Amino acid sequence: MNKHAIHQLILEKLRDDLEVAQRAAQTAYETATHEENIAENKYDTLGLEASYLAAGQAKRVEEIRQALGLFQNLTLRAYDEQTGIQVGALLGLEDENGHEQWLFLGPDGAGLKVYVVGQLITVITPRSPLGQSLVGKFEGDEVQIVVAGTRQQFTVTEVK
Repeated sequence: MNKHAIHQLILEKLRDDLEVAQRAAQTAYETATHEENIAENKYDTLGLEASYLAAGQAKRVEEIRQALGLFQNLTLRAYDEQTGIQVGALLGLEDENGHEQWLFLGPDGAGLKVYVVGQLITVITPRSPLGQSLVGKFEGDEVQIVVAGTRQQFTVTEVK
């Protein structure tokens, strides 16, 4: 798997998501400020609800814009066996049941998913419990996290 190609797919996905979010924010803004949505009495809350939606959409646009900027400025480095897993690493994990997954440890954009030749790759960040436990680990290392009171164990199978 080519880490640089995956990085490009993540950038494309973020650009697409930004475009969709900007359109949604614009639509919500236009709805909130449309003259037909001016409250006629204290129970008429359509304009207020639309303004809350517009604010939320604007926040989402800013979050995506920030993630895009961080990914654009991300310098991809080859895996260094001295420092272990760092932001920008592409890695394979295997759980206790033998299920494999591929992760990209990114600076932001947690939960974003891209496919490469039918293989799902999920972006995680060092702020997540799994991301935090992976930083500095090496191929063959085991990591454990506790999610909702349940312990999960993974083995790092490959790092690029």
